[in-house]
Amino acid sequence: MLPQHQPDRRIWLDGALVPWAEATVHVLSHSHARGSMVFDFMSVHETPRGAAIFRLPDHVDRFLTSVRLVGLPLRMGAEELASACKEAVRANPGAKVVKLQAFLPSIEIDVVPVDDHVAVAVAAFDPRADVLEKKQGPVPAVPKAVKIWLEKERKQRRPDIMHPHAKVAANYTSPMAAKWAARKRGYDEVLLVDEHGFVAEGPTTNFFLVDQGGVLRTPPDESVLLGVTRRSILALAEHAKIPFVEEPISIGALSGAAEAFLTGTTAGVWPIASVDDQALGGECPGPISRTLGQQFREVTAGKEPAFASWLHYVDE
Repeated sequence: MLPQHQPDRRIWLDGALVPWAEATVHVLSHSHARGSMVFDFMSVHETPRGAAIFRLPDHVDRFLTSVRLVGLPLRMGAEELASACKEAVRANPGAKVVKLQAFLPSIEIDVVPVDDHVAVAVAAFDPRADVLEKKQGPVPAVPKAVKIWLEKERKQRRPDIMHPHAKVAANYTSPMAAKWAARKRGYDEVLLVDEHGFVAEGPTTNFFLVDQGGVLRTPPDESVLLGVTRRSILALAEHAKIPFVEEPISIGALSGAAEAFLTGTTAGVWPIASVDDQALGGECPGPISRTLGQQFREVTAGKEPAFASWLHYVDE
């Protein structure tokens, strides 16, 4: 294993702030072995009023939905979890993201743990400065427009195994393999398909397409992770009077798209330049991608009064 320099960060772990390097769990822990760790991931933004977590209650609600779907006997409620997130951000100035986790730390043999204590960890940090730049080798630049590879096999999460609405570690194994395959082929990202062959989402992003009539389209709720950024973009589209629909999107619709983009906590609005080396539409980003991307940036910077309630200030 390559040596890494540890960031000067503290992680909130079951009510205490501990140094980054000491926030550990045994390799034989249940969540490590069974993939039962539930998590959520949210962004932190610097605004004129101070640091703010984007749509904190919505992320906590989604986290608790994941906990329920997985069946973890978590004993913390929404207010306690939100308070822990704010405390972690206050303890880590300059943090850009918050990762909230619930996991079974005990060493277990059976799939059902004997010790059902659910630990909660909250990490507030800067992904690039604290993680990527501390690894050996150059840090790749994030492209302004993404080059997509379309998944060729139907390996997407299936609801009869684990519901796609659950942000649980085990749900990311298949998308990891698909994205790894895409990276080896020289692409930035993979676009997953569902078990019916419709376009679904990226491994950690949601997918949007703009058709030739200017209608914004995205796959329906039941087949994708309910992204908080996705929900925000739909609200911004409605505010800007951009027509949109949530419906299954065929693979064939990609070739006729005027523009397309991905959305996510760290991606924001990420324009798609091509799919399988076929350029989408004309200019990239297209006009709707630019409009929604600019609106989203203004909201997260605290410059859009209509959506001020989406920012939750850690010092208030």
